Amino acid sequence: MKINGYELNVSEDFLDDIFAHKTRTIELVNKDFPGYGNLTEGNKKALEHLVAAARIFDDVAMEQDHEMNLPMKKALEEAAQTSTHAAKALRLFMSFHGVEGHNGIDLEPIEIFKGIKGNKGRNFYPSDLSVDEFHQIIARMISEGRIDEVRKILSVRTMVRRDGKDLKAIDYTEYFADAFSKAANELEVAAHYTTDDDFKDYLGWQAQALLQNNEDMDMLADKHWAVLQNDNQLEFTLGRESYDDELTATIYDNPELMKLINEHQIEVNPKDMLGVRVGIINREGTGLILKFKEHMPELAKLMPWADRYHQSVSDGEELKQTMVDVDLVALTGDYAQCRGAITTAQNLPNNDKLSIKTGGGHRNAYHRQVRKSVDVERNRKLLEKLVAPELHRYFDLEADHLFVIGHENGHSLGPDNEYQRALGLHRSTIEEEKADTVSIAFMPEYVKAGVIDGETLKKIYTTWVVYRLFLKAQPLEAHRVGELIHFNFLHDNGAFYFDENNKLHINFDRFHDVVFAMLKETIEVQLSKSSEKAKAFIDKYTNWGKHSQYIAEVQKELGVKNYIVIKDYF
Repeated sequence: MKINGYELNVSEDFLDDIFAHKTRTIELVNKDFPGYGNLTEGNKKALEHLVAAARIFDDVAMEQDHEMNLPMKKALEEAAQTSTHAAKALRLFMSFHGVEGHNGIDLEPIEIFKGIKGNKGRNFYPSDLSVDEFHQIIARMISEGRIDEVRKILSVRTMVRRDGKDLKAIDYTEYFADAFSKAANELEVAAHYTTDDDFKDYLGWQAQALLQNNEDMDMLADKHWAVLQNDNQLEFTLGRESYDDELTATIYDNPELMKLINEHQIEVNPKDMLGVRVGIINREGTGLILKFKEHMPELAKLMPWADRYHQSVSDGEELKQTMVDVDLVALTGDYAQCRGAITTAQNLPNNDKLSIKTGGGHRNAYHRQVRKSVDVERNRKLLEKLVAPELHRYFDLEADHLFVIGHENGHSLGPDNEYQRALGLHRSTIEEEKADTVSIAFMPEYVKAGVIDGETLKKIYTTWVVYRLFLKAQPLEAHRVGELIHFNFLHDNGAFYFDENNKLHINFDRFHDVVFAMLKETIEVQLSKSSEKAKAFIDKYTNWGKHSQYIAEVQKELGVKNYIVIKDYF
């Protein structure tokens, strides 16, 4: 059938199969949740307005993603009134939050409509703008002395449109003026009701940041958010992350253009995609996370070549990093887009943000409902099929949570954004791989400190390999590519092996030494400031070998629920 002139590219049978066998539902908390009952009456009212603000960013992120998202969403909603096929297609559309998405298995994206494909520059840039034309326009504008215009085009917070033979940048606060104004109003009302003074102050700053064409306001809002570690009951995150814009980063792979860029001290950062998290802070879970935080200054000193670069962690100074465990009420915008998974935790702001450059701190938020939405029976079958029996007792998803804590902390360790940015298209892959490696490499230090014991360490090693490194398909996304690097590096260097029955065995005595060697090699790549060396490193360790293929086949045989639906109640 046709929707708004475009033929549906997904059959009703295909959609029925997805929702019957391949969909995992993440249920967020409702008003019967004990944590909600513990909120003050003011915070209950504030929460309603925070959710309303979050909803607004669904459409904002969709428009950032693709020029056809909002028109096709409206058309699907209308068609769904009379067509079951359209209703099911709408359900998939809302899972992807757009006209196409990845399911984490297939290399090619799933396109909901024939003739509508994703763009390298998303909708941040004109859909017909090629890489070559983009570079040519930027180079010409620089040569004409229009440096400030180029800076705006390459800013993290502008939508770029054609202006004759040129490009022009429109700030988010202007382009999304109506949506931002409505969201700011909801935040101001929430600030009125909340009984948490520091949180009230932060919401005021965040509301103002949505109304002013001034990156300093984003910075100040982020700074006020990142220090919230007192008795606040609520969490509201307006995330500004740069994973989806593949066009801006191509500049790093153009040496001549980069020379011009550097001569005029122009920063090149991919565009920010906007996402929102709303939740209730879980005190018990937060207490566990903070135990890991205490030891980060010690870990910073143990990083390879620590004297050669700046880290977010400074010995003798208070760590500028807050950490919370969050019971989720809403995920919207970029954070609700299914790309085969929904993140279990975040470390924000990213290092390229002005708040970090001006001395602000990071905030780690962990998503309880995401990490608890697991298929226990499938994991049991996976162990039986792929893992030696003596290791089964070491598989523990609470251990995975400890790994994730280490991963998010790992973003604050190692070379800062100056080094990361220079890796161009490969910076996200290398940074995510580094954070994973830091987490595993330093877990023995937490044993020494008494935070975890030796048995838990074995659980972390085992669960990491099985739960994270046993990939379901050849990866595309930065986190998953990093996991294939880990798999090959550890296997090639004897940290684990497979017997004649394709069952996993782990060499616990060798595991740490191999992981630390991997960390050293990763840091060397970041210190190189070379996109070419980053690519060579990735290419070296991302071979899709026989063991990876066998594991993927077993995963497929067991069934993979890689389409995700978020169910919320507010």
